[in-house]
Amino acid sequence: MFASRIARRADPRAERPLHSIPPSGILPRMRKILAATILSVACTALAADARQQAEPKYEMTTYVLGLLVKGPNWTAESTPETKRIQEGHMANIRKMAETGRLVVAGPISDGGDLRGIFIFQGVTIEEARRMAEADPAIESGRLKLNLHPWFAAKGLKVDPPK
Repeated sequence: MFASRIARRADPRAERPLHSIPPSGILPRMRKILAATILSVACTALAADARQQAEPKYEMTTYVLGLLVKGPNWTAESTPETKRIQEGHMANIRKMAETGRLVVAGPISDGGDLRGIFIFQGVTIEEARRMAEADPAIESGRLKLNLHPWFAAKGLKVDPPK
């Protein structure tokens, strides 16, 4: 038996069992299938990794959102008094922004009852109220301020004026 094995290895024409000889063309096809399978698995893994990386992971914080609405003494009329109040309003916004606690402020320009917003960071509602109550537009009743806790992405900021 040992001699017959040696003879088969030495003689390429020696008979081999049928199950050990792949039919012509099967081996190249199997290689293609194996390569396609490996490529498919790799692409699936890469796509799953890309989906995981694409999902944003925000660091969140609580801000204080101030909604400025028309107050009981609101008027659309432009008078020396309303101009003085508006100048004081803008000065107070700059003062609050300089503290770093007012991070966003701006008007709402659709002509409705909502007139503007403030977004404060690192303050309680009461601290924001105390800062904003010094505003001449709020003191005069031209505007009224409603404050709310607001949970949003950390890092809101406005670029400084140029």
